[in-house]
Amino acid sequence: MDEAKDKIEENNEPGASQDNGSDQSEKYDMDLILDLPLDVSVELGKVKMPVNELLQIGRGSILELTKPVGEPLDIYINNKLIAKGEVVILDDKFGVRVADIINPVDRVKSLG
Repeated sequence: MDEAKDKIEENNEPGASQDNGSDQSEKYDMDLILDLPLDVSVELGKVKMPVNELLQIGRGSILELTKPVGEPLDIYINNKLIAKGEVVILDDKFGVRVADIINPVDRVKSLG
């Protein structure tokens, strides 16, 4: 506790560098957001259908998606498109290899 008090008094002394405090403050600010949970999702494709077709879906039904085979998948973070990728298989699980990051300017344009 005394060390913390000494450090505060040290930083408040005349001639003490103010840059060290701001660098430390920026580090703490960044630490606050590094552990925030984000929802990451990958879109394989989409399909629109009328309710009567939807009600007929059962086990074994196949839904034809609009995205052609070989086209990059859309990668979303918190429902915002941020990248394109391709499917990979890792130890019997699906994964996505990021192939292209969406330009930040284009991401902002997509918000409006």
